[in-house]
Amino acid sequence: MKRLLALFCGVAVTLAAPLAPALAQTAAVQSHPADPTRGGAGGRIIRVTSLAKQGPGTLAEAVNAKGPRVVVFEVSGAIDLGRDTLEIREPFLTIAGQTAPSPGVTLIRGGIDLKTHDVIISHMRVMTGADGQAKRSGWEADAFSTVAAYNVVIEHNSFLWALDENMSASGPRFNGSTVAEWRKNTSHNIVFRENLAAEGLADASHPKGEHSKGSLIHDNATGIVFYRNIWAHNVERAPLLKGGVQALMINNLIYNPQHRAVHYNLMNLEWTGQPYVTGELTAVGNVMRAGNDTDEGLPFLMLGGDGNLSYYGRDNRAVDRHGKALPQFGRYGETKAKLLPAKAPLASLAGYAVLPSGDVETSVLQTAGARPWDRAPDDIRILFFVAEGRGEVIDDEHEVGPGYPIIKEVRAAFVEGDWDLASMTPKSGHYPGQKAGAQEKLSPRDLDSRQGATPAATGK
Repeated sequence: MKRLLALFCGVAVTLAAPLAPALAQTAAVQSHPADPTRGGAGGRIIRVTSLAKQGPGTLAEAVNAKGPRVVVFEVSGAIDLGRDTLEIREPFLTIAGQTAPSPGVTLIRGGIDLKTHDVIISHMRVMTGADGQAKRSGWEADAFSTVAAYNVVIEHNSFLWALDENMSASGPRFNGSTVAEWRKNTSHNIVFRENLAAEGLADASHPKGEHSKGSLIHDNATGIVFYRNIWAHNVERAPLLKGGVQALMINNLIYNPQHRAVHYNLMNLEWTGQPYVTGELTAVGNVMRAGNDTDEGLPFLMLGGDGNLSYYGRDNRAVDRHGKALPQFGRYGETKAKLLPAKAPLASLAGYAVLPSGDVETSVLQTAGARPWDRAPDDIRILFFVAEGRGEVIDDEHEVGPGYPIIKEVRAAFVEGDWDLASMTPKSGHYPGQKAGAQEKLSPRDLDSRQGATPAATGK
């Protein structure tokens, strides 16, 4: 049987042919350089057996354990955080959501704050949601954020319905007396790969009001990589890079940004008394496609604030809803900030298989997000709407369905011998719950029409 080269969980491995053909077709192009960490590889296996918020056998207990560890799941379903945040403070951790039985693990009513180093998180779903809280009442959770973390890989996750950012890297701006110390003491060496960050809630419980945001990369964060992610239906920040940030964007898809897509802003009000640091962005092969909410003429990259941005861009495509080209550059605020074009990439592209922009949408819609072989209904809805040019920015999770999903609890033992523990991939090449062909969420009428008329119906 023909064997296919694929890349799940960030490590090149061989997979047997049961991998869905459409997924296998794009998997081979996902090569990338070595990651900044191996997480908890080589450490003890900790099994999650409970969907409770905390206590024995829970995800919270596993992430709070000390020492190198790989967290696997013997249960699937929803972990209700009860409007709280799961904090990760202990380093050398791998969370392997791909090991859960179908339909996988989803965190609801909360988010994740990562406050340590050497962590890999894969194939998890986070659905924060407003949970009935009054507008501007003060709950402002991210779906996921690093906080002064480093050596981190966040890959193949789905982050939905955040009240602040869906997927960010944050930390202190000026912890230290030099620029080098500032950068050392905030988030650095963070890889975001193959994630879905969508439907940040706009007019919800955030105290500032509108706050549908994709990704914030805070001042002086460096070594930030966005590779093959999808941002969809966020008002802005896809991503927002703050002062002095050094970032690399390759083959990402931005759909239906409302007021801003990619933007850079070193804000004088936040840097008063500090010398400005020029930011750096390398952007290659990215796609921005307007949707129903996108401002007319919205540029791919906008510049705000006072600080300068050094920029290398190549083959970045921006189009409106009808395929007409949009501007590459714009600005908000009449300030002295300058875009400084670079003649060569400001971050290394070595090791990346960079797709031409015309191939990006088809490829990442097949592979980005949690468990692409075993999609959740809301992921399917969002991805199909991106493909169809549908969907809007929302204020509440109930605008797109019944709210938080009711997910069946399924149990299955994790058998170590069935997995390559170095890459956390199944030796058989077949992931739990793996499905072949298109994964569509069909109404009973649609399902009946796809199946065609039965012999009884036709009288034959």
